[in-house]
Amino acid sequence: MNEPAHPRVEVITQKLVYDGFFRIDAYTLRHHTYDGGWSPELRVELLERGQTAVVLPYDPERDAVVLIEQFRIGAYACGLEPWLTETIAGTREDGEPAEDTVHREADEEAGCVITKLEPIGTFLLSPGVCSEACAMFVGRVDSQGVGGIHGLAEEGEDIRVSVVAADEAMARVLGGEIPSVYGAIPMLWLGLNRERLRSQWLTP
Repeated sequence: MNEPAHPRVEVITQKLVYDGFFRIDAYTLRHHTYDGGWSPELRVELLERGQTAVVLPYDPERDAVVLIEQFRIGAYACGLEPWLTETIAGTREDGEPAEDTVHREADEEAGCVITKLEPIGTFLLSPGVCSEACAMFVGRVDSQGVGGIHGLAEEGEDIRVSVVAADEAMARVLGGEIPSVYGAIPMLWLGLNRERLRSQWLTP
């Protein structure tokens, strides 16, 4: 992967050290320092995660959100409850707009249809070690009949889908019951913008 040039960063070497489901590149580089000089040569490893997109489905009529629950190895490895409550997320295919990703993932993971999208922003989840930039949205849905077990069998997905009152979901975030940033950031954003969004989406 060719990294974009930056006048304050000098990449001396870039070497592929692992290429599996993810990719890891080892860099030798130096960068400008705040005193106007240059850092010593640094060796850093970067996890090339790919770009992702997240959507929190929100039903303004019922004032409810659609949440999913699935097994996460990262939570298991750090001693947390491994079945995490999250929002819908997926990896963007090459050249795929983030909006297309969340429409596709909403259908695959939750069987719901997004009719409007409100962008939240793009967030770097762990920029010290990972290149992942995640585009986040809130999406309007009709949650009537949404729920059950979903996911792609060929990818081993086993996803439980629930419709939860927005106030309850917010309380779970604030109570530490939704530790994934994929769930917490969109819910906190909705908490700040819910009345505006409801008014906007419910106005004929």
